[in-house]
Amino acid sequence: MKRDEYIERHYRNKILKNNFKSFNVTIEESDLFISADSDLKDPAFHSLHRYRSSIEAYIGSNPDFLNSLRPLSYDALAPPIVREMISAGMEANVGPMAAVAGAIADHVGMDLLEYSKNVIVENGGDIFMHCTSDIRVGIFAGRSALSNRIALKIRKEEMPLGVCTSSGTVGHSLSFGKADAVCVKAGTACLADAVATALGNRVKDHQTDIQNALEAGMKIRNVTGILIIAKDQFGAMGDVEIIDWS
Repeated sequence: MKRDEYIERHYRNKILKNNFKSFNVTIEESDLFISADSDLKDPAFHSLHRYRSSIEAYIGSNPDFLNSLRPLSYDALAPPIVREMISAGMEANVGPMAAVAGAIADHVGMDLLEYSKNVIVENGGDIFMHCTSDIRVGIFAGRSALSNRIALKIRKEEMPLGVCTSSGTVGHSLSFGKADAVCVKAGTACLADAVATALGNRVKDHQTDIQNALEAGMKIRNVTGILIIAKDQFGAMGDVEIIDWS
């Protein structure tokens, strides 16, 4: 089994525990794992295609959007999903593409709420969720001893919200840190994705890095909670309810 196959498929069997109908929707590198009250593959596919097309068209005329590791100036004429990515990058002090997976999860998820009261969209570890009951989200942290042993309890009153995870040791996303998992709760998955990337860049091997990253992240508007795992060390701050995942 290839490493990416393990990362992108195996953890999905454990990350969410629910009784919904689950299915995959994939277009090129966008691979969504969706749970809802019914099979919504067709509307989900069309939604994903629409938002990818908006982003790709914008990149075609604004190539810096794809490659910048720094925030870009706000563009009032950009498509809504692009504007949200730019804003998230500005809040987190990262390039806008750091928010792309979360932004797509947000927009596809909001579209699917037209058909289902319960919608969870997971896009490479970045999750949009809106459910009528509490949800448990398991934390996959690669080779850390804490991986798949703890979960976050998400209360129905909190939703819709985003729960996004970045890692310097798992997956193909760019990170300059060494955290096994930086999990961020925020008002949107777009913002949570950008902040998780930014905080992941801060965490090397030291407990002080975890504390500093937690404090920095909680200063960002609309971030509600953060959990960071690095090897056998972890820290949490904000509205984070950690429960057993066994």
